[in-house]
Amino acid sequence: MTRVLGIETSCDETAAAVVGDDGGAPAILSNVVLSQIAEHSAFGGVVPEIAARAHVEALDGVIEAALAEAGCTLSDIDAIAATAGPGLIGGLIVGLTTAKAVAAAAGKPLVPVNHLEGHALTARLTDGLEFPYLLLLVSGGHTQIVHVEGIGRYARWASTIDDALGEAFDKTAKLLGLPYPGGPSVERAAASGNARRFAFPRPLKGEARPDFSFSGLKTAVRRAATELAPLSEADIADICASFQAAVTETLADRVRKSLERFRKEHAALDEPALVVAGGVAANQAIRTALEALCGEEGFRLVAPPLKLCGDNAAMIAWAGMERLAAGLAGDDALSFAPRPRWPLDEASAPLFGAGKRGAKA
Repeated sequence: MTRVLGIETSCDETAAAVVGDDGGAPAILSNVVLSQIAEHSAFGGVVPEIAARAHVEALDGVIEAALAEAGCTLSDIDAIAATAGPGLIGGLIVGLTTAKAVAAAAGKPLVPVNHLEGHALTARLTDGLEFPYLLLLVSGGHTQIVHVEGIGRYARWASTIDDALGEAFDKTAKLLGLPYPGGPSVERAAASGNARRFAFPRPLKGEARPDFSFSGLKTAVRRAATELAPLSEADIADICASFQAAVTETLADRVRKSLERFRKEHAALDEPALVVAGGVAANQAIRTALEALCGEEGFRLVAPPLKLCGDNAAMIAWAGMERLAAGLAGDDALSFAPRPRWPLDEASAPLFGAGKRGAKA
């Protein structure tokens, strides 16, 4: 069995995992994730300096725990894979430097991994999905639709022109005084709310371009909250439900454009697949809306297990294994520098009107 140790420190989770592959039967042998929610909750969001310090303090122990859970030692590991970007530069430095030290000391190859590629390839680990397929990546820093053609072969078809969807969830939660992390808090509050009380906008709905926009929706939420202040629990629940309804309807409209394009370009595929990945993919209302959309368009929706939607090291280990098998690990890994911005499709030009996150990350 080939075994790869993965290390993930791009944001506020310190993670390590071991993934094994025995002749085409991949398995997650361990997947240890140490959350930093307690360290950041008082600030309502991730503080980069605190995150980097927490990674330094925890990473060695997390790696030891991942190896122990997998029942192996470093001598049993065939390669080390580590997130090299995009993400918070302090955390990336901690994880990649540690991975370099471990690889050099153990005499193992090092594979620097793009965090977004980890998300893009998770469905191949969990569902054995074949290329090509369409990826909807929705997280705190990214909202993209990517045509996944093969290992290292990605084409970005759509992106956000302003805020990422996860960022919109987090800022809505903070505005309403809901606890960090914001996405799950908004989803919980929305469960008891009236989704028809507020007529929030559906940005870009109906437009030919397939891109996303969420800043106007976020502004509409702020305006409604300001006009109603002080907010009751019912007000907060209704705002969250109306916000979530606007998000799901907008996503369905935007994603449909890319599904139609994919169907035309791959007419020979009997059951094309849409993969949804990233932290926001854990939202059940979004999954339900995407399932309905895929049913209408003749697509199969592939969504990783909830524990693999957020940042984790199993996806990094698997991406490293895929790169090793494809001969794309690289020869200069020990000199590879961390990249706070590292687009999955480096050939795509920045979108007109896009902020740095939407255009580059």
